[in-house]
Amino acid sequence: MENFCSGKTSWPELVGEIGAVAAATIKLQNPIVNPIILMLGTPVTREFRCDRVWVWVDAIGRVIKPPVVG
Repeated sequence: MENFCSGKTSWPELVGEIGAVAAATIKLQNPIVNPIILMLGTPVTREFRCDRVWVWVDAIGRVIKPPVVG
C-alpha cells in the first residue's frame, strides 16, 4: 500500500518507551497527527486516518508495538 500521509508515519524506536513520552515525541516529529495512548486489547475503529496514531501500551504504560499512522 502506498503511503499518502504527510510527514513521519512510524516510530519503531519508541517501543519500550513510556506512553506519554512516546506520544509527545510523535506530536513533536509530526504535528499533523494526534497520538492516542491505549492499553493493548482496547477495541478501536478500523477506519484508516492520516491524523491518528495509536500508541499501544502494556499494564505499566510502556509502548509495546511500533506506533504507526492509521
